[in-house]
Order: sequence, then structure tokens, then C-alpha cells
Amino acid sequence: MQIDANRRRMLGAAAVLGFGDVSRVVAADERVIPVVARKFIFVPNEIYLRQGESVVLELTAPEVTMGFNVPGLAARADIVPGVVTRVRLTPLKPGRFQFNCDVFCGSGHEDMDGVIVVEAA
Repeated sequence: MQIDANRRRMLGAAAVLGFGDVSRVVAADERVIPVVARKFIFVPNEIYLRQGESVVLELTAPEVTMGFNVPGLAARADIVPGVVTRVRLTPLKPGRFQFNCDVFCGSGHEDMDGVIVVEAA
């Protein structure tokens, strides 16, 4: 538990000292998964996680503003070109959770989706 207390202290100090948005800090024990939102597909469009595993999805969009919405995991973010958007997930139950782009991005928008598969621990 000492590591968690130290991490909290460091994140709090970063916020107080003005080092920016502490949500941008990725902990050493979090797996980072890059996800690219392109017209009209997410790459990858299947993401496999373990129940209880903390991950950070690093979302980028090279073309236009996109959305990322996973209703079953209560996660949602805008993805702006040139900016890395980080979404933290720690799924607590196994299952298949659909995600989609919820910002209209053109004629193929309706088919822009994917799935997060959470395997039981």
C-alpha cells in the first residue's frame, strides 16, 4: 500500500504545482493501449482486457474530431486531431462491451464501432 500512498502524494503535488492535468499521468502498473480513430474505423476495433485490470486507452484521430463511447463501461471522450486523449478503464465484470464513434464524422460514421472483450479473472 506504500506505493499507492506515494503515487497519490506525487499526483497531488503535480496538481498543486501546476504540472497540468494529472489525468495525463500514466501509472507504471497501467497497460497503455493505443487506439486510432480513422474515417471510418477504430484501430484496433477489438480490445481484450482482463477483469479488474487497469488500462489507459490512448486515443488519437489524425483526420477529424471523433467520439469514443462505451456505454456498458460508462466511458466517453472526444478525440481531437493532434491531441492524445486518455481514457482510464478498470472493468469489474466480464463481458463484451460495444463502443462507437458518437460524433458525426462523415458518410461511413454509422459503421464506426468496435468491442471491448473483458475476460474473467
